Amino acid sequence: MNRINELFANKGDKRILSIYYTAGYPTLDSTLAIAEALEKSGADFLEIGFPYSDPVADGPAIQHSSEVALRNGMTLPVLFDQLAQLRKHVHIPVLLMGYVNPVLQYGVERFCQACKAVGVDGVIVPDLPMYEYEDRYHDVFEANGLSNIFLVTPQTSEERIRKIDDLSTSFIYLLSSSATTGKNLSVSEDTAAYFSRIRAMKLKNPIVVGFGISSSDTFLRATDYADGAIVGSAFVRLLSDSDYQEKIPPFIHQLKG
Repeated sequence: MNRINELFANKGDKRILSIYYTAGYPTLDSTLAIAEALEKSGADFLEIGFPYSDPVADGPAIQHSSEVALRNGMTLPVLFDQLAQLRKHVHIPVLLMGYVNPVLQYGVERFCQACKAVGVDGVIVPDLPMYEYEDRYHDVFEANGLSNIFLVTPQTSEERIRKIDDLSTSFIYLLSSSATTGKNLSVSEDTAAYFSRIRAMKLKNPIVVGFGISSSDTFLRATDYADGAIVGSAFVRLLSDSDYQEKIPPFIHQLKG
């Protein structure tokens, strides 16, 4: 059982909070310091994004952070060098999130081995096709103790959701909408029906909601339907402030109410 599974197994009635941010933003060497501050402030697990030049699913805040991180010199080799010190300072689950192109360029097996070596628990690669993962990469991920996280949208069929549930080993990432990141969550009748439909399927894996979670109110509403929620753009915007380290604790405390 890896750290992600342990977190959900021990959650009880706790609403789990995940924070996303981009490696190499706002500065090249800020990645580990932000991770440490987030753990100390009460985040339950982290998603560290590795930047890519064409982040098609991301809104303006995360697109900007990726552009800055790339200009700063962030690459997968640089990130893995930084994460070599990760487990000396950070004990909560950590996932890497990004697009498949940099992973393919780095080499999938080499990427998975590097994740294992630095203590990464899972990976979210939204544009890695499910069939390709199942046919070509499943065994490599499993051999390195990595959970591959799949995304579900309001348009995902029940058949595909069941397949995702069978292939998943930690949690399923439920997109609140089909929009890009950074939109505010509005739990309309349609959204509530979508969340309720997923919950009624009684999937074996926990559900974590992402896209549009930016406040205590949206976090609490999302976790009325799911085991946890992910805050990304709102936190990335905070990192643009020069005093962001001082703002991290109150930001996390406010989110968790």
